[in-house]
Amino acid sequence: MRLAVVEDDEGMGDALETVLTMRGYRVDRKRRGAELLNSYRDYDVVILDLGLPDMDGIEVLRRLRRVSSVPVLILTARGGERSIVEALRSGADDYLVKPPRIAELVARLETVTRRSMIPTIPPQEAVETGDVLVDLVARQVVVAGAAIMLTHKEFELVRILVERPGSAVSRQVLMDRIWGDSSKSVSRALDVHMAGLRSKLDRPGLITTIRGLGYRWGI
Repeated sequence: MRLAVVEDDEGMGDALETVLTMRGYRVDRKRRGAELLNSYRDYDVVILDLGLPDMDGIEVLRRLRRVSSVPVLILTARGGERSIVEALRSGADDYLVKPPRIAELVARLETVTRRSMIPTIPPQEAVETGDVLVDLVARQVVVAGAAIMLTHKEFELVRILVERPGSAVSRQVLMDRIWGDSSKSVSRALDVHMAGLRSKLDRPGLITTIRGLGYRWGI
């Protein structure tokens, strides 16, 4: 498996190259973001530092995501919550703070590459559950033949839940994707919108609460 390590620190870069080569990866070192953007097609996975000499790693990631879905693991000295959230929202598959524990780094590389090999399912235009029809194109929910009026956030809750009917979706995922935040006030807002959504749907059991995790769509 070909791996690009985008790291301008010589000591860290050399150590990563040595260790990962010993683990069976074919490693190429790059010291600038532009080098990766010019050669990303050659790699199966990327380890990307955020503090690069030519451009910030977040900008590299954003440009890369416009043209490629190659798995990217961020490895950086920036450990703040804001940096982590920004990187994940910009398309990073995982995030580690330096210095990494090698066993954990390898395990995370294996996870992001394995995840990328799962076949993608084309998005559905509509999801039907009992007498409830969710039209994802028209952004409309029809219950027993009658359209119901949902707020923007209520529909977003539905849209995310029906992406995987029957599977649990965590509160964290819902808050991050809809509000971009997971503060206490947002958690309360989620509860309010979920209560309103359930009331409008008037289908007990359609949205199940998974205690300690989140919610599941499907009867």
